[in-house]
Amino acid sequence: MTLADISSLFSAYFNTTPEVTSHAPGRVNLIGEHTDYNQGFVFPVAINFGTDIAAAKRHDGIVKVVAVDYDNECASFSLDNIQHQPQPGWLNYVKGVCQVVKAKYPQLGGANLVVTGNVPQGAGLSSSASFEVAIISALTQLYELNIEGIEAALLGQQAENEFVGCSCGIMDQLISALGKHGKAMLLDCRDLSQRFIDLPEDFAIMIINSNVKRGLVDSEYNLRRQQCEAAARKLGVASLRDADTELLEAAKNSLSENEYKRARHIISENARTTAMFDALAKGDMAQVSQLMAESHISMRDDFEITVPPIDFLVEIIQQEIGKTGGVRMTGGGFGGCVVALLPKNLLLGVTKQVEDKYYARTGLKQKVYICTTNQGAFDENT
Repeated sequence: MTLADISSLFSAYFNTTPEVTSHAPGRVNLIGEHTDYNQGFVFPVAINFGTDIAAAKRHDGIVKVVAVDYDNECASFSLDNIQHQPQPGWLNYVKGVCQVVKAKYPQLGGANLVVTGNVPQGAGLSSSASFEVAIISALTQLYELNIEGIEAALLGQQAENEFVGCSCGIMDQLISALGKHGKAMLLDCRDLSQRFIDLPEDFAIMIINSNVKRGLVDSEYNLRRQQCEAAARKLGVASLRDADTELLEAAKNSLSENEYKRARHIISENARTTAMFDALAKGDMAQVSQLMAESHISMRDDFEITVPPIDFLVEIIQQEIGKTGGVRMTGGGFGGCVVALLPKNLLLGVTKQVEDKYYARTGLKQKVYICTTNQGAFDENT
C-alpha cells in the first residue's frame, strides 16, 4: 500500500485529509542473535516491508486508531488514562508509545491514526518495532517534537519492554529508525554506535518464513535473557559483552549447564558478528558462509532456539548455495524465518529446492520473500 493509498483511507474514515504520513521498515538480522540485550554486536538490514501511518491532530486528548489490517478495527483511548488491556492486542503498542513519548514530551496531544503494514507478524522480521517507530515518527511530525533516530529507537524499546511486556533489545527499533539503503549496519548495542557496510550488488537477501509461529512474549525469549544475566553475574561482568572464552571456561563449574551454553553462544556470536563485517569489507563470501553456518549451529545447540523445520530449511539452502553465500535462522527463535545472503542467480534454484522438499518433510507451507534494503524512518536521507 502506498502512502497515497493510506491517505485516501484516512480521508474516507475521518472525512479530512491527514496532516502527516510516516513509514518505518521492518528488519532482518544477518548475524548476531540475542546479543543485543547482552550489550553486544548485531548486524541488521532494514528491508522493504514496513508500517505506514497517516495521521492528524486531535484537540481533545484522545488517540483514535484504525487498523486497516484488522478489518479496519477501530479503537481509542485518552492520553490521560492509558491502561494496558488484552484486546485488541495491537492497541497496546500505540498506548505504550504514547505513554513514553508523553512522559518526556508533555506537549503531545491527541491524534487520529490510520495504520497498515506488510511485515509478516510472528515471523521474526520485527513488525512490532516497525509499528512503534512509525508511530513515533508520526507523532514527532504532528507535534514537532525534537526526537531523532536513537531517541526514537530508545522510546520504542521502552514502550515494548515496560508496557507491552517483551524484554527486547535495542536492535529492532534502531535499524527501523536509522537503516540505510544498500547497506547493513554493525550496531554496538552498548554505546549504540553504528558502522555501515555495502552489501554486494549481485547478491540478494532471501527470507523464508517457516510458518512455525511463535510469540516472543509467550515463548522462552525472556527466560534466555534471564539465563544470560545470571551467567554474567556469576562471571563477574556487567554483561556477557565483557566476557571471553577464557573467562567462561575458567568459571565453567560455577555455572549451570544452561547458563554455560547460553554464555558460550553470546561470546562466540559477538566474535562472529564483527568478523562478518570484516568479511564483507574484503568480499570474502566463503568466510561469510562459514560464519552464518556457525551462528546457526550455535543457536541450535547452545542457545537452543531453533526448531526442526527451521533446521531443515537451513540444510536445504546450504546444500544449494555451498560457500557462495550464507544461511541461518534469524529472529528471536522458536519458529519464524531463515535468512540467506546469496547470489541473485541462485534464487530460482534455491526456491525450487525449498518448494520440492520443505512441505514434504514438515507439512508446512513456506513463504519466500526476496528483499531489498530500505531507509530508516529517521535516517537523514529519507
